[in-house]
Formats: sequence, C-alpha cells, structure tokens
Amino acid sequence: MLPPVNLRPSFNITRSSHVRLTVADLAESRNFYVKVLGLVVSDEDERTCYLRGLAEACHHSLVLALDEEGAGQCRRIGFRVFFDEDLDVAYAWFRERGLPAEWVDVPYQGRTLHVSDPIGTPLELCAHMETRPRLHIDFEQYKGAHAQRLDHFQTFAPDTYELCAFYGELGFRNSEYLEHGDKLLGAFMYRKGTCLDLAIVENTGPALHHFAYTVSESHDIFTACDWAGILGYGDGVERGPGRHGPGGMLFTYLRDPDGHRVEVFNSHYQTIDTEIEPVRWDAASLSTNARWGLPALEKWYFEASPFAGVKQIPPAQTPNPMTLERFLLEQSAR
Repeated sequence: MLPPVNLRPSFNITRSSHVRLTVADLAESRNFYVKVLGLVVSDEDERTCYLRGLAEACHHSLVLALDEEGAGQCRRIGFRVFFDEDLDVAYAWFRERGLPAEWVDVPYQGRTLHVSDPIGTPLELCAHMETRPRLHIDFEQYKGAHAQRLDHFQTFAPDTYELCAFYGELGFRNSEYLEHGDKLLGAFMYRKGTCLDLAIVENTGPALHHFAYTVSESHDIFTACDWAGILGYGDGVERGPGRHGPGGMLFTYLRDPDGHRVEVFNSHYQTIDTEIEPVRWDAASLSTNARWGLPALEKWYFEASPFAGVKQIPPAQTPNPMTLERFLLEQSAR
C-alpha cells in the first residue's frame, strides 16, 4: 500500500519550516494572525509581514506578501535542511532528475534553494535563518490562541501514491495513511520525529489545503474561535473544534481574510523509532473524526490555496467524501 522510504537520503530535510502567502490587505491579514492566532511580528514593511509562533526562535514561519491582483495564493512552502552543504546536494539531486532548482536571495535566510516536486509544488529549502528571542514564557505578550510553532502542511496531489513515493525517497516516513481498497488516498508524512510535516491527500493539485500551528492547551483552540468571532472573522471558523482520527489531535480550522486555511491544534505523538509501523485508516469508515463530530462542509474537502503560477491537475477519479451536506441529505431521507 505504501511506497518504500529511503532512511538514508542524499540530503537531510529536518522539518517543515515556513510558508509564503499572498494577501490583498496586509494590515487586515496581520490583524488576523496576530490577534486570532497570537503570532508575533518579527519584521514588516509596507508590502511584507514576517511572523513566528511564541516558541519559535527562527525569524519567520509565516510570510504575508501584499499582492492585490494575485491574493489568495501560496507562493512556496518551506523546509529546513540540517547543513548548508545539504543545499548543494539537493541542487544536484533535483537537477539530475530534470526538476527545477535555482539559487535565490531571500531576506532573513541564509542561502536559499527554490525547487519543485514532480507535480510542480514550489518548495523552498534553507539551512539557516536569523533568530529572535523565544517569547513562550513572556506571558504578558500573549494574544489570541497563543500559537507556539508551525507544525505541518497539507497539500493536494492528483496521485497520492506517486507523490508519496517521491517524498519517501527524500526520507519522509509515514505515520498514518488513508486508503480505500487498494487505493492510497492520503499519506501523513514526517521528518522531525512527530507524526506530521507533510500530509498529501488525493485531489486536484498541487494546492495548499492548510498549514497548522500548535497550541499548548486545548482551551487555546476555543480561544482562537472566540477571538475570530470577536474580531468579525466568525464566519471563517470552518470546522471544529473537534478531534481527528489520524493523529488524534484536537483541532479547529479557520479561513483567513484571503481564504487561506490555517489549523490550530494541540500537539501529537513521537515517531522517532524505526520499528513503529504506520497506522492504516479505511476511508469508507472514516470522516477524519475518531469517535465523535459531524463531517466537514464540502468546501473543506475541495477548496485550497492554489500555488502561484502552477497548473493544477485533477485526479483520475473525483473524490467522494462524506460531506456534511451529503450526511444531512441522507439523514433526512431516512
């Protein structure tokens, strides 16, 4: 069901690191992420805002870029590598496979490499980033949900197995997976020794379904919803609070002013040891809820932030999840 994993990859990706989004109103988006999620501004100018979680020392995990005409897109998702020389190996590795790879200058980062995976997902690799003091015990500065750190991304791909195999070659291991019959529909992959850095779900893509921040306490999840309502973003509380099946975390999903989806959740289990087997979930009996909660709205399953300038590819078969709309229709027909 799952493709093999290379446990000694050519270069060492260590974790999900940062995400770059385009927004229509920089002040409005800044307001959302600072006052609802509780992120901290590291630096900003009239066109860009760099934010990080309270427990993060690295300069940014979220970059908001003003783009009035191209708002609502994701420019890149970022991963860290361990050593600077890993970037040189990565450059050669992508070029040898006919995949894009180019060096770029990026503020507040060391040498940065732009690459793309086989379906065109734009990635950004760096080994270093400027640092700022962690603020996780500066309680007087806490706002919103007190988001601590960026944890993972979830993307759409037209073929989960093929893309899972690609990232498996880069050393990404599977903690859990979602299947139906002999079809792999979702892969939950990691590098940092928890259960997730990158989730790949079969749907029209590439596209960014969501990015996720951890919170320290379960009540912080409700706090995110409360502040969203207080500040006029209540309609953007799209799903939850609830508990996932895969991962087992408590969660809620919110849409920001440009429609980007962000999850806040309490953190998950360790997966460092090599003898741990991935957990299988059957899509026919799962709505990504473990034991309670209604299915998500249809838009949660299908809407996502497109990657700027990247053509999307539909899957061979359109997904048919149990949406809230379908669930209620079937219940009313009984």
